[in-house]
Amino acid sequence: MIAMQYSLVLPADYDMSIIDRRIRDRGPLLDGFPHLRFKAYLAARKQDAGFASGENLYAPFYLWDEPEGIDAFLSSPGFAAVSRDFGWPSVQTWLVRHVELTANLAAATFAARETVPIAPYSDLASQRDSAVAEAKSAIAAGALAAVAAFDPTKWMMVKFTLWPNLPELVRETMQLYTVGHISLPNEL
Repeated sequence: MIAMQYSLVLPADYDMSIIDRRIRDRGPLLDGFPHLRFKAYLAARKQDAGFASGENLYAPFYLWDEPEGIDAFLSSPGFAAVSRDFGWPSVQTWLVRHVELTANLAAATFAARETVPIAPYSDLASQRDSAVAEAKSAIAAGALAAVAAFDPTKWMMVKFTLWPNLPELVRETMQLYTVGHISLPNEL
């Protein structure tokens, strides 16, 4: 599995209802997309209810079963439309270490993403074990999904969770988002 995200920083005075409408209108188009485990359509506003983001963002997060899914999406008219409307984004990818998904994933209303550097010469096996334990702990605390992944080219780890409500444990290193839609495979 591969996790993927691009984050589009929007002007401070951007009308975020445009993003809400885009998610509402186009979100279902990726339901059942080949090799997609889920896509979380995410947004953050400078001033969101209950939490503040430093910027206005549109930042969808994807979990792919196969790399062919990433290629198909990035080559699609949908991604071409994103690039045309907002510019050519930098697409981050991470190799997935562990995933926990619940049956009611579509009920997510909030997401949290934390990226942390991996120190040189770290015990990667121990970090993997800790990431698995943290993912399981997040699910036990009420998360609907928990993804632990890493990028060995930049030596960064990402921890991504989906929640039915605003998560209680929020750290300064986390970016919080509202979830507008979750695209899932047809069989889920």
